[in-house]
Amino acid sequence: MSTWIRSYLLAALLLTQPTAAADPQDPADDWQAVIRAAPYWVSQGVYSNIVTVRRWVLFESGYCSDTDRHVLFDRRGQFLGYISNGPTSEATQHRLNDTRKAMAASGRASTWVRGTASTTGYPFALACNQPHVDLADAMARYLGTLPTERLWGTWDDLSFAGAHSPGSLHEALTYVYQTRAHQQRLDLPPELPRYLAGQLMIESGGQTRAHSAANARGILQLSSAALSDCGIAPANYWHRLAQIDCALKLTNQNARNLRPAFEQRFGHLPAAKRDRLFTLLLIQAYHGGAGRVASLLQDDTLSQPAVYFARHHRRYTAGDIAFGMVFHNQGRDRLGLASLYYVADVQLATETLCQTPRLRNDAFCTL
Repeated sequence: MSTWIRSYLLAALLLTQPTAAADPQDPADDWQAVIRAAPYWVSQGVYSNIVTVRRWVLFESGYCSDTDRHVLFDRRGQFLGYISNGPTSEATQHRLNDTRKAMAASGRASTWVRGTASTTGYPFALACNQPHVDLADAMARYLGTLPTERLWGTWDDLSFAGAHSPGSLHEALTYVYQTRAHQQRLDLPPELPRYLAGQLMIESGGQTRAHSAANARGILQLSSAALSDCGIAPANYWHRLAQIDCALKLTNQNARNLRPAFEQRFGHLPAAKRDRLFTLLLIQAYHGGAGRVASLLQDDTLSQPAVYFARHHRRYTAGDIAFGMVFHNQGRDRLGLASLYYVADVQLATETLCQTPRLRNDAFCTL
């Protein structure tokens, strides 16, 4: 049994043991105060920790192999334990708060915050049973193993495949990216295309007619405003070549807008680490907007974590820096744990895609 499995099993076991004979700590008033009090060094390892927790959710594995649970984790993203859900949401919330209180009393958590149906508690809790993408189906659509999901057609100056030999979404994405790069319309990190594939799977599961409650459409869940900015008429909003082309155009625009501030802040990082960090921030920008990421780099208050991580970057992975910049600003500028979950899910989808025999050794996954 590996060391990390033993440590997680021990954590879960401890949750069932009697706590130390001490009065439980009084709850803190505000979960955001817990974030503000956290020193920046707690972000060491936060990326891999959050990715691990999200892996359990996305794959219904580990401590989420029983989806009728909530897992609890601390401000480093470290797993602390889990509860079985109650018969009602109110009963589940009561169990979560009792567990938080016990964790603080035993010293396993530095403090605790009572959560409600509408407010965040601490230690943080994540439901195992969440709407999420079926990655097996998403990959079948993306790789074209479902014949009905293969495509051909034209868009703008693009002409892809043919009626008698339609191609996969993967081939379409590669074709559009290579065409636009050859036309010198793109200036993106080398690994960005495979992460766009991961985004496609997380955003829509590869479903052509995916339509969100917020009126985002298509395989890359683009808003009407974004589609209009790309010069796409409403009749072509679902056009998959147009969606890929638009997503690349918007990502390139985000990169162009963010690059000066990013280079000023992180330009001294080693090239590979710099590209990796920039890619993760571009994924974050696709989810929450380039303006929000720009604030993390430039705003007098929101940029303080970035200032620290830039100075001490050798102690942190690119993922830790990307997540730390967001984590230490939780509750500000509409930044929340969902901002981290999205990037973690895209990472997991990308990894899963690149572990398939078809792409494992492909330049698409190795550049």
